Amino acid sequence: MNAYEKSAIVMITLGDERAAAVFKHLNTHEVTEISSAMAKMSSYTYEQLSQVMSEFHRDAGEYATLNINTNEYLRNVLVRALGEERAASLLEDLLDTQSSNDGIETLNDMEPQSVCDLIRDEHPQIIATILVHLKRSQAADVLARFDEKIRNDIMLRIATFGGVQPAALQELTEVLNNLLHGQNLKRSKMGGVRPAAEILNLMKSQQEDAAIAAVREFDQELAQKIIDEMFLFENLVEMEDRSIQRILQDIEQESLIIALKGSDQQLRDKFFRNMSRRQSEIMIDDLNTRGPVRMSQVETEQKNILNLVRRLAESGEIVIGGGEDVYV
Repeated sequence: MNAYEKSAIVMITLGDERAAAVFKHLNTHEVTEISSAMAKMSSYTYEQLSQVMSEFHRDAGEYATLNINTNEYLRNVLVRALGEERAASLLEDLLDTQSSNDGIETLNDMEPQSVCDLIRDEHPQIIATILVHLKRSQAADVLARFDEKIRNDIMLRIATFGGVQPAALQELTEVLNNLLHGQNLKRSKMGGVRPAAEILNLMKSQQEDAAIAAVREFDQELAQKIIDEMFLFENLVEMEDRSIQRILQDIEQESLIIALKGSDQQLRDKFFRNMSRRQSEIMIDDLNTRGPVRMSQVETEQKNILNLVRRLAESGEIVIGGGEDVYV
């Protein structure tokens, strides 16, 4: 048992009034962690109890359970310590999180085809909502198994997803209750441009192209935001050396220096290796001696270089990506 689980046993043993008094002396993080442990703890053995309460040591070999409704007990403790409103909010979050994590882990552990078969007849918004809660690799594998038309519709919904509203949450909960034996999802804001880009990055190029085209028909600006998220400046480290060499032909040294101020050493070395020894020495010296540069300048130069990379890729002069294709 960890410290929070041990604390949970102590709180349950104290009784709700004394436990509430203790909670008042804890910070928010501690209250949350201990409350979470209490919510998950429906029983414990005397052996576990003896580790925390030494006076029960003589009973360590005898197993027993604490037969109480821990959810109701926890509610009483939190109400005394935090008041009705804060207690209700915290308890709802704790219990919903516990339930949703179990349900999502079930889907994450299933074969992608099985997940697809399980949810394919649901409304695209329901499917999109489920997918944004999955691991990105699992979501990509599941999404790839849908027909192109529905796949593009789902991707558009993921990209424009702003969280589960009450009406949609109720419908989603009913779906997952049927599919996952009572598991539900906690209200969240896990969708948007970044998840859409991360999922597309793990799909085949042809599927990426079709999905981006579908989003572009709906909203060109949104499609561009997704593309921008799919290929970031740090992704340049994955490019072939000959592509980096071609890029260097069209980059002003000053622009590259500023752009590299905001990058890690691995990406810097990638560029240095593809320069002449003399040029790399000059660049390294300039980077080391130059003073601070505004982040806005760094981002502007990085964006300019990425625009150049996209133009060169579209003309076929360079290849984007290392082992996996990336949409540009």
